[in-house]
Amino acid sequence: MPTLAFFILAALGEISGCYAFWAWVRLEKSILWVVPGILALICFALSLTQVNASNAGRVYSNPKSLS
Repeated sequence: MPTLAFFILAALGEISGCYAFWAWVRLEKSILWVVPGILALICFALSLTQVNASNAGRVYSNPKSLS
């Protein structure tokens, strides 16, 4: 799987995981929203470990650092 695909998967996992927790706390959604949130954040973390870069977290947060 190409690096870009892992970064996209990481972005989707981070956004959806954080949204699930935010919805639970701020929108007073059911505690069951936390379960997919945790799974999404696990997906986020695992996808970043698949990137072949010693500084994947830095590249993820600032793509201009690739140059």
